[in-house]
Amino acid sequence: MNRTHIQWDSPGIKPGLSKTIQRNITKADVLPFGCGADAIRDLVPTPTLTALMVEGAISTIDPLLPEGYLTVGMSSDVTYMNPTFLGVTITVIATLVEIDGRELVFECMAFDELGQISRGKHERRIVNADRFMQVAHKRCDRLKGILK
Repeated sequence: MNRTHIQWDSPGIKPGLSKTIQRNITKADVLPFGCGADAIRDLVPTPTLTALMVEGAISTIDPLLPEGYLTVGMSSDVTYMNPTFLGVTITVIATLVEIDGRELVFECMAFDELGQISRGKHERRIVNADRFMQVAHKRCDRLKGILK
């Protein structure tokens, strides 16, 4: 098998690399299970905010990887500090803070127009997309008879 060795600590991929994304959050961005009780249905739910932080981390690193490589999420730890309403513009800053081989650690911060609403840590792993899918198929192929 021909394996490509990638130098992950190349000049373009290093701690301090950061990306800022902004999004106006509407009801269309809310997952059906992320709505919460009726009393708080107009607030930005945690799953929506977490997804925006993950998007920030992905957009920071994936465009810099060689063709055929991408990152997959390993863990997320998000603290929701202040509630905010649907309709606000949320700004997420995702910063790469640590590289350990293929493992990447991001610190993420989220703000609305009034200040910080959340912070978190998100971990991703660099993988070869084809090999990752081979592993997934090998693991899940026995479910084909169960899943319809």
